[in-house]
Amino acid sequence: MSLIIGLDPGPYRSAFVVYDGQAISEHLYAPNLDIVHWLIVHGADLVYHPATLVIEQIAAMGMAVGAEVFSTAHWDGRFTQAWLQPVEHLKRHEVKMHLCGSMRAKDPNIRAALIDKFGGPEWAIGTKKAPGPLYGLHGDEWSSLAICVTWWDLHIAKNGDQLSISKNSLKSPHLAE
Repeated sequence: MSLIIGLDPGPYRSAFVVYDGQAISEHLYAPNLDIVHWLIVHGADLVYHPATLVIEQIAAMGMAVGAEVFSTAHWDGRFTQAWLQPVEHLKRHEVKMHLCGSMRAKDPNIRAALIDKFGGPEWAIGTKKAPGPLYGLHGDEWSSLAICVTWWDLHIAKNGDQLSISKNSLKSPHLAE
């Protein structure tokens, strides 16, 4: 089984999601040094073999950039160095086009597309009493999941077909057996 670790880097804090094509096994939004530590520890862990780290790549938008963009690029390099397995990069526009079919898509559009892909709001997110497979994701973790799903669909799903997710094919990691 292949695992994808989608990472949305930031200048101070970053988010990641661990995804196996059907379910999220782990998600975290934390200071960058904590993410580096997690990558070092889990990069050698057999539970995470094989796993590909897919980092959202910084893309030139034709405008001047500030110190935060350079800091994010620095952390991208630190994350790449810490992970001893394959590392790939995916540009934001690839995620937007894959999930929403438009370069104009914003974070709420991407979140809505992910929720639809996982069966709609009642099933995908659920409630505290009956959590769905996306229950508990916050903020930048949604971008990390979008990276995972896009990479999975484009590079791993059989025959290049997009992964078709249904209520019957997913189990929430939060539901008791």
